Amino acid sequence: YYARRLEGVSQRREALWKTGDGLAAEEALRGQLAPLPEGAFPVVVAGGSFNNHQHHTRMRADERQFIDALLANADPAKVVFVVGHTLSGQEGYLAARAKGRFRVFAIVPNRLTRAEKARLSEAGVGVMVSNVNVGLLYILAISSLGVYGVVLAGWASNSKYPFYSAIRASAQMISYEVSIGFILITVVLWAGSFNMSAIVESQKGYYGFLNGNGFNPLLFPMAIMFLISAMAETARAPFDLTEAESELVAGYQTEYSSMAFALFWLGEYANVILMCGLNAILFWGGYLPPFDWAPLYLVPGIIWFLLKIAFFFFVFSWVKATVPRYRYDQLMRLGWKIFLPTSLFFVFLVSGFLMLTRYGGAQ
Repeated sequence: YYARRLEGVSQRREALWKTGDGLAAEEALRGQLAPLPEGAFPVVVAGGSFNNHQHHTRMRADERQFIDALLANADPAKVVFVVGHTLSGQEGYLAARAKGRFRVFAIVPNRLTRAEKARLSEAGVGVMVSNVNVGLLYILAISSLGVYGVVLAGWASNSKYPFYSAIRASAQMISYEVSIGFILITVVLWAGSFNMSAIVESQKGYYGFLNGNGFNPLLFPMAIMFLISAMAETARAPFDLTEAESELVAGYQTEYSSMAFALFWLGEYANVILMCGLNAILFWGGYLPPFDWAPLYLVPGIIWFLLKIAFFFFVFSWVKATVPRYRYDQLMRLGWKIFLPTSLFFVFLVSGFLMLTRYGGAQ
């Protein structure tokens, strides 16, 4: 995009850069930044030539001038900064200069030294794919699309058993997504944000030494309900009515074999891991250690997160080997007559408690 917009001034800029006058060169760029069309989000890759190895050892003064000029003139709402290659000093410099005025979504270099990690940490930038403000809402919206694959697979089989399974799957997923939505509202109310990082950070220090909403008496019932609803949402035992072998042969995947059959199971287990991760993030501290004790923070957060996912994956398998399958009417009764009113009641309970305590009651 910038290459097209700056085509008319590229020769003049190159001449000015060769003289070492980086700021003067960016005067030509300044007039081009303002008239960006509505909705344009240029991606600025901060990095030198990948073939020029001298850039890997130090950051030139003109590169610093370029970043300073760009930050001074660009619209914070229209520029996304991405560091695509490891240049000593550049990631930390960009993060420090952009902090406060720009939202740095992600800095994902190929490799980081300890010094570069320290600079990024001091600049307040975490290594993540994207720190979206409505991250929880986005995950809920995308995960709800999974039912389309099951319904289309059952319908396209042109067989009654897979079609019955597809109808069951759609009703089952919709039923439990309603209760999951109300459960998530209680967590969002308590954290005050849809941002996943903010939700995790809000779980620090329960009773002075515990990390996790699961230790909150108001949210612990929601944690149990979310775990059960996640099993129903992913059609895992004891709620695997979509593939009940005694009734529907193998459900929506009856007419599929080989790699198509493998893809169904790959998607199912990916969904299970997603729900395990959501359970860990929403109720059990995510990347935080279970106890708010300084030595435990020496263990990388990703290790705690993976351990919690592994534990909940074990719980899914444990329940499958222990609890017999529900009848379909029992499944619907649990979702609509128990989980839905209970989760709705806890939405009012949590919001009322927060109004009386955190927000000072009715004014």
